[in-house]
Amino acid sequence: MRIFHKKNGGIVQLIDKKKLQEWPVELPLIFIEYIREKQLDKYGDNNLKKEISAYLEEILKDVAIPRLISVLEGSDIEESILALTRIEEISKKNVEMAKPIKPFLDNLLKSDNKDIKNLTQSIIKNFEKAERRKELAKKRKIMKEKEEQFLAGKISNEEYAKARKEYLTLKE
Repeated sequence: MRIFHKKNGGIVQLIDKKKLQEWPVELPLIFIEYIREKQLDKYGDNNLKKEISAYLEEILKDVAIPRLISVLEGSDIEESILALTRIEEISKKNVEMAKPIKPFLDNLLKSDNKDIKNLTQSIIKNFEKAERRKELAKKRKIMKEKEEQFLAGKISNEEYAKARKEYLTLKE
């Protein structure tokens, strides 16, 4: 265990790098992303956050990335397929957790193995769908504001129609 001390006397315990090496290949990346996204802000103390962020970067460079590369670019096709299958499942449920894996997907598209290519394409599609959902959410928010402005008489019919057309074009 790696222990970090809080100002108030409390501690934060994170798993040691050696233990992380025993985990399935995608889990260290998910662990890092989870701590960054869900836990880091809860710690409050900026020095503690910096220490934990530095440790997470250390895990990323020393354990997570090298293991992922060795499995995905390794000669054991079955292990690569198994790892990609788990990554695909994660990307379906929460694409943000699979985000650290994204840079390595382009190389896998060049693979000769059909299963690896298909899984990689599926993961990439999950990223694209998530990006599209984010864009739609932004446009939906803008459209709602335009609707309120139109109903209040602050914008013309033409402006509202133009905004509505842009929104509907993106939605398709």
